Amino acid sequence: MTINEFNSCVDQYADQLYRFILKNIKDKDKARDIVQDTYEKLWLKVSDVESSNSKSYMFTTAYRTMIDSIRKDKKQADFDSVDTNVLQTNNRYSDLKEVLDEALAKLPAIQRSVILLRDYEGYNYDEIGGITGLSESQVKVYIYRARVFLKEYIGSLDTVI
Repeated sequence: MTINEFNSCVDQYADQLYRFILKNIKDKDKARDIVQDTYEKLWLKVSDVESSNSKSYMFTTAYRTMIDSIRKDKKQADFDSVDTNVLQTNNRYSDLKEVLDEALAKLPAIQRSVILLRDYEGYNYDEIGGITGLSESQVKVYIYRARVFLKEYIGSLDTVI
């Protein structure tokens, strides 16, 4: 990959990469850091990565960096703080995006990642498997389970509106 191809890659995929990471971790600063780390890792491997594989390389690297960050944060969690939103329920929602974001947040990390890659970013099962390191059948199972959970969690559209 040349420097011009690298710059083009940054311009083309920065927003998609940021959205994918932000949907998973819900922290703008951490999402920016992960995207920055991804581009740094790409820059260090610029001579080894083909320009045609750059998008897949970046999403794979960003996904793995995000998982490392999540694992690191779990070890450093502050147990004194309590999330009061977990203790409260609100049956009336006015924003479907809010409902969907809340439902996505309740999914396990791997299911959330595969559902976002499939339904938000438009990757096929094989590409998702390459990014996450799962087999195609594992990807399908995780997507199915995530969709079943989302369907049960959200319920019928009449109860949401």
